[in-house]
Amino acid sequence: MFQWSKSCSYNEQHKRRFHTTARSRLKKLAAELGLKPGSYDLRSNRAGIAVSGEITLHHDRIYIQVGQFGLSSGHGILIRTCQGRRDYTGGPNHFVALTMLDDIPALAAAVCAITGIGRNNVGASRSRAA
Repeated sequence: MFQWSKSCSYNEQHKRRFHTTARSRLKKLAAELGLKPGSYDLRSNRAGIAVSGEITLHHDRIYIQVGQFGLSSGHGILIRTCQGRRDYTGGPNHFVALTMLDDIPALAAAVCAITGIGRNNVGASRSRAA
């Protein structure tokens, strides 16, 4: 298991592994949600030496970002709705624990509960995700 709570600050090796592991898990999440390849972007911003940076899955209707921004609270996954891949502010912010990256079905269920997006309703109406 990856140590999500171990800080990436000033630790290049851990930061590299954090980004690689989070990208891999977000790809699995996209598949679990039923998102088609090409229907989302997967970005990684390594940022400066003192922070973890962030890894983002950005679909036309959901925006999910992983980082160590809530390390003291255990939260580190931001989930919100959006209106297209150029919408970087989207709907209300919801946070879940970084450790949910170790349980992709549970994370997918949380994403679906928050956004209404999931395997069975990816094509649902836009009003549902607003």
